[in-house]
Amino acid sequence: MVFRCSRMGQPNQALPRFGTSGGRCFLALALVLTCLLAFSSPVMAGLKDDNFDGNIYALYGGNGSLVPPKVTLAEALKRDDKPALLVFYVDDSSDCKQYATVVSQLQAYYGSVADFLPVSVDTIPVKSVYSPSEPGYYYQGVVPQTVLLDQSGKLVFNGLGQVPFEQVDDAFREVFNLLPRSVSLELKQRPVNELNTELAP
Repeated sequence: MVFRCSRMGQPNQALPRFGTSGGRCFLALALVLTCLLAFSSPVMAGLKDDNFDGNIYALYGGNGSLVPPKVTLAEALKRDDKPALLVFYVDDSSDCKQYATVVSQLQAYYGSVADFLPVSVDTIPVKSVYSPSEPGYYYQGVVPQTVLLDQSGKLVFNGLGQVPFEQVDDAFREVFNLLPRSVSLELKQRPVNELNTELAP
């Protein structure tokens, strides 16, 4: 059966039947699209779940420039003018996702005077012994984990889990010989958007 239609000012033309090669391609495409829509589910990842949805620092910390780090730990330890902050994480951990904002806040204050080294634990090679110039030397099997090394490479802070901004800030204050929090200007967090906050007087 051939269907005919007329367009304005044109004679009747036959429409393709489903038995032709063009019609079969159209049916196959329609079937594939229907299957994709019917049997696929959207990725359900968010701030408070353990699903992977990408770089946590770009998505939740508002700072994709942290990954990959600008220097390696070995390079950071060769310098004696900057401390190094290592943050061990995995991209599919809700704790790490939530902690990404704290790391970004710390970088806002200390990023120009300290080396920030987010370390994906998946990239740490499995070895029995690590040297102090390797991130595996400091990793204790927990994420997030925050390690601060002073300018001489000495371990001055090792926090497991979601350590509050204030604890890491206090460690940085000691490293830089700054006034303690109790006698300096009090900073409070204010929301920037639904995920990030910033510190303000």
